[in-house]
Amino acid sequence: RVNDATHEVDIDESTPLLYVLRNDLGLQGPRFGCGLAQCGACTVIVNGVAMRSCVMPASQVRGEITTLEGLSADGELHPVQQAWIDEQVPQCGFCQNGQIMTAKALLDRNPNPTDEEIRQGMNGVLCRCMTYYRIQAAVRHAADAMAADASGSGPAREEVIR
Repeated sequence: RVNDATHEVDIDESTPLLYVLRNDLGLQGPRFGCGLAQCGACTVIVNGVAMRSCVMPASQVRGEITTLEGLSADGELHPVQQAWIDEQVPQCGFCQNGQIMTAKALLDRNPNPTDEEIRQGMNGVLCRCMTYYRIQAAVRHAADAMAADASGSGPAREEVIR
């Protein structure tokens, strides 16, 4: 199951999940970066855990896979995606799939992370443009938005204008 839809593919058992997602299912969110699970561009969420799809054989995946395309629902961006826009995170954009998917998994595990926990949780996704401070701000922004959505109380903090 990928993004709440069942798919059947005929593949060699060693085919990386990334290739199936991009080549067979036409999903463009996960990207090929290093091919060694080092950069994080290929990150997807498998059963709630951020995983590197470039080294994961698709034949070994069991359960629910979520890609960047699966985060938005009914035309509404996920709070993490909206925070990325609000905080103007992307420069070149190449690492954004990995950053967003890792942030989503982090916030699902820890809805109110400290700055140190954000830095630690996002540590494995490389950004050549060095937007790490904006990434940290976006994760905090998304956490606040998700908390406000959960409580129904509106914005959890005053908007900071930069």
